[in-house]
Amino acid sequence: MRPAHGLIAILLAVSSSCSGPFIRSQSPEATDEASRTKLVGDLAVSFGLHPVKVEGVALVTNLPGTGSDPDPSSARDELVSEMKSNGVVNANQVLSSTSTSLVLVRGFLRPGIQKGDRFDIEVRVPSRSGTTSLQGGWLMQTRLQELAVLQGSVREGSLVALAQGALLVDPSAGKDNSVAAGRARVLGGGVALKSRPLALVLKPDHRSVAASAHVGSAVNRRFHTFQVGLKQGVANPKDDQHVELIVHPRYKDNVERYMQVVRAIPIRESAAQQVARLGVLERQLLDPITSAAAALRLEAIGKEAIPVLLKGTKSPDQEVKFYAAEGLAYLDSSEAAAPLAEAARDVPAFRAYALAALSAMDDFAASEALRGLLDLPSNETRYGAFRALWAMNPKDALVRGEMLGDQFSVHTIDSMGPPLVHVTRSYRPEVVFFGQDQRIVTPFVLEAGKDIILTGKDDRVTVSRFVANEPDQKRVVSTRIDECIRAIVELGGTYPDVVAVLQQAKSKDVLASRLAMDAVPSGGRSYDRGSSESSEDAEADPEEGPARDKGRGVIVANPLPGLFDSGRKTFDKASDEGADSSPPPAKPAKKAHADRSWLGRMK
Repeated sequence: MRPAHGLIAILLAVSSSCSGPFIRSQSPEATDEASRTKLVGDLAVSFGLHPVKVEGVALVTNLPGTGSDPDPSSARDELVSEMKSNGVVNANQVLSSTSTSLVLVRGFLRPGIQKGDRFDIEVRVPSRSGTTSLQGGWLMQTRLQELAVLQGSVREGSLVALAQGALLVDPSAGKDNSVAAGRARVLGGGVALKSRPLALVLKPDHRSVAASAHVGSAVNRRFHTFQVGLKQGVANPKDDQHVELIVHPRYKDNVERYMQVVRAIPIRESAAQQVARLGVLERQLLDPITSAAAALRLEAIGKEAIPVLLKGTKSPDQEVKFYAAEGLAYLDSSEAAAPLAEAARDVPAFRAYALAALSAMDDFAASEALRGLLDLPSNETRYGAFRALWAMNPKDALVRGEMLGDQFSVHTIDSMGPPLVHVTRSYRPEVVFFGQDQRIVTPFVLEAGKDIILTGKDDRVTVSRFVANEPDQKRVVSTRIDECIRAIVELGGTYPDVVAVLQQAKSKDVLASRLAMDAVPSGGRSYDRGSSESSEDAEADPEEGPARDKGRGVIVANPLPGLFDSGRKTFDKASDEGADSSPPPAKPAKKAHADRSWLGRMK
């Protein structure tokens, strides 16, 4: 199916108006007066790089008396219909309970997401709902669709994702903050049922079957994958307007960069022309003003550009060295490891990009460089290095960890740095211990949700579960935090319960270790070319949060790698629009088989 002409026009308009004079850009369309080589970006623009919002109406259960009976509405009617289709015969009675609540659910399918991939889900109560808090709740399985408003009416799309799981309410939400208490997340709670293809859309002046074929051939000369052992190009020309793309595995966590590199690929270039252009790009690479764009174009050339990029890593200029090393990393050159590790350690503005580039490498030098960063005092540097190692190889014994209750993972890193416990509220649910044998200091009493209590005395911790009309359950463990977490899960606790216990322990001063949440490197930081300040100078107190560059120099405007893009800004922007700004969920698509997990959860 061809993209709509109106959408193509919008894409072209956006493509021509996204540059600014004060931002360092890596756009492949950057002017190169010394080169006449035509690039893919001269003929086509990227398609599919916007996040797609999916929505639905759902039921939350297991609330501690903070739920409500929803008012009559189309959303209630649809939820009742959904419950009945899942075998719930007393739907209205269930909805009237204060242990349940009708909620609106949404998620954002990232560019290039593949069938079976997981993504975060946001849950919120509608305005004027009587529900006071979603703390402790469980989101029942929900079917999500992409909705659109056409000519004033809501048009439903096909079923594109499923969602369910334990709700994690923002830690700052208290009894006096009903808005925050009525919003929650399910980390990795969404599962995509369809893959989102990427594409190159040919510009109006270049639409032809021949041009589409030339673009596809150029991209396939540079990138290929292996399917069932057979070499296969990543580009598939579909017609005279667009070329469908497969995401190359090396860029799975940095799709936007992948599309930038693709658009910087030459359509055709003789050996003599390439040699001449390499000379031009070398001069541009060694100039900090043009190094970012030059490094990207060198990366697009491929292995033939490695000698030029190696010269850039020898530059005394920190900016040139970083961009050259970043390009080398995506060409899987081991010489990129040392300068990228230096950039991640010393320059907060480069950190997210350096760590992501290291994670894309299939090289022992890269993994060793990342391991060396695990011992630093900076919270975001060491956790960023952990996430990069996990993305590089989740089966690596150092980062593999243990899955608890099929809910979240626990990882213990043998780190020489200050003891740190890290938890997440985006990306994937996990607890990471930096340092062995971390403990909670007795005496204490902590609550894990509404049913589980931890009581610490001397060197033992009693984890108890009290539920009406059920026998009491207990586990007695040591004061080791990991043992306490396992006991909570064994007694039916969830990841949000574990996070709540750790936060209580820290607030009551019984957790001697640092506690950090979402300490990931961020993008859009400025780099002061005149500063020699290290990351530890910029982050005087690592417990207070991420490092910040003090300079007001160049903004690093690379696209933030998906490895460190939590999606929270996307959610927050959508939340600012208000719960009522979204159209009411359309009637869900018919389902062939009822989900028996509904009946299990309703018992």
